[in-house]
Amino acid sequence: MTAIETPGRVPGVLGAGGAIAIIGGALLVLLLQFVPPTNAISPLRRTISEYSLSPNKWIFNLALILIATGSAVLFVLHALRRTMPATALFAGGVWTVSLLIVAAFPKTDWAVGPSTGGTVHRIASIIGFIVLPAGVLIASGRAFPDDVGWRWVARVLSLAALGLFALILTGVVVMLSGGGPWWTFVPIGLVQRVMALVDLLAVATLAVPLLRSGA
Repeated sequence: MTAIETPGRVPGVLGAGGAIAIIGGALLVLLLQFVPPTNAISPLRRTISEYSLSPNKWIFNLALILIATGSAVLFVLHALRRTMPATALFAGGVWTVSLLIVAAFPKTDWAVGPSTGGTVHRIASIIGFIVLPAGVLIASGRAFPDDVGWRWVARVLSLAALGLFALILTGVVVMLSGGGPWWTFVPIGLVQRVMALVDLLAVATLAVPLLRSGA
């Protein structure tokens, strides 16, 4: 099956738009750490989802929607060009949906108690943090067929994201083995923020071959 032809610079323009949406979403999340009242949230000990419990949750949700949209654009463009394995495309779809679910269901407010919405939020977050780097890792071979450098950038970023997630899981194992709470095993806020940044850099690499195709 041959790739679907797209005219002129369309893939490059759309790819740039996808990357810009992802960057815009990331900058909005960063902004939350500098505007009240979310500037009082510890970036070391509090997870990113803590923003969803604040009056600034609309900024957080907008950021997630931008990232989901940008990611979807990149995955779909590669699918149309037949440079995306089906498994990677599926992972990209799951990642996109998980972001929208996280936006729709705020995290549990432990000052109130457990909630169904909070559980959905947590499960969607876990799934998203796993499938996105896995999807980019799978896609890297076909997405960068002639560019070894960028192929390895995508792979290293994906593996780094999975490694950071494994670090958090290690805390869970330690807790189940009689250790302290998993969220104190590492500075959970810092580790999650670094992991999220690495994830976004990984998916943004998919814009590179699209930009070059429109050059």
